[in-house]
Amino acid sequence: HVQLVESGGGSVQAGGSLRLSCGATSSGLCMGWFRQAPGKEREGITWISTGGGTTEYVDSVKDRFTISQHKADNTVYLQMNSLKPEDTAIYYCAASSICSGLFTESAYRYWGQGTQVTV
Repeated sequence: HVQLVESGGGSVQAGGSLRLSCGATSSGLCMGWFRQAPGKEREGITWISTGGGTTEYVDSVKDRFTISQHKADNTVYLQMNSLKPEDTAIYYCAASSICSGLFTESAYRYWGQGTQVTV
């Protein structure tokens, strides 16, 4: 069983930055970040492959958000810059062992508890 612990959410003014962290109790997984805005479905916004060689972003966050990982302690980060009010959501990290279809919830078995980001 893999546990994911998130941190780093909060409130920020438009144009500001936040960095989210997600610590995993296991390595060798593909990791993704999802978000759920009020009244909307949860959406996948970015993922990183095992080893960090590949990353992908949805258009709404491309060039503003960066996903990265620190292999030594199995931590994945989401650096969010130029934040907009529409980025307000609960952000979740998730871990996948199948590493396919990584923008979809069904690809992930393990989920963090979520952290609120308010812009």
